[in-house]
Amino acid sequence: MDFRSSEPVLAGPRPEDVLPATAATAVKVLVVGGFGVGKTTLVGAVSEIRPLKTEETMTQAGIGVDDTAGVEGKTQTTVALDFGRISINSELILYLFGTPGQERFWFLWRGLFEGALGAVVLVDTSRLEVSFDAMGLLEEQGIPFVVAVNAFPRSPQHEAAELRAALDLPEHVPIHFFDARRREDCRDILIALMHYLHSLAATPEAS
Repeated sequence: MDFRSSEPVLAGPRPEDVLPATAATAVKVLVVGGFGVGKTTLVGAVSEIRPLKTEETMTQAGIGVDDTAGVEGKTQTTVALDFGRISINSELILYLFGTPGQERFWFLWRGLFEGALGAVVLVDTSRLEVSFDAMGLLEEQGIPFVVAVNAFPRSPQHEAAELRAALDLPEHVPIHFFDARRREDCRDILIALMHYLHSLAATPEAS
């Protein structure tokens, strides 16, 4: 049988998946938050490699178990993790691990937390409460984080000071506003996290 018209099979990784030869430091970063706040969107938007996603279609089995208030139109959910990679510069590589949002998958978080240098906590201003537990778990583990307020069209707008009070955040924890669909915004959030971690290393008492 003649297969000459078939698409060629490519051997090995794609060029964009290969780490640059200049890479010197790799850092594990978590992307956390409640259900439907944009974690999968962020990882997918910013990753320079094809992101690994573990999304499954939501079924009737989740009725009464998953809290879909405010995201009733959501049809898929992360059941394990999202994984991506981004080069901040020629030497610094971030490995991104997005956590599942529903409480029934929180048992996976402990393993994902191991070895993490820092985290981005995504927040939806119309559902602040869904990210409280994520921040609490990070604080328990001693993992520094920045708060990223995702720009949902339906969500109310608040000043950073109002959100800081509502989230009960210390003054030194940065709050940034961004759109998880925009690669540039996501990259800026990750760079802000790196700057924050650097400032904590310089002034340990702030952590």
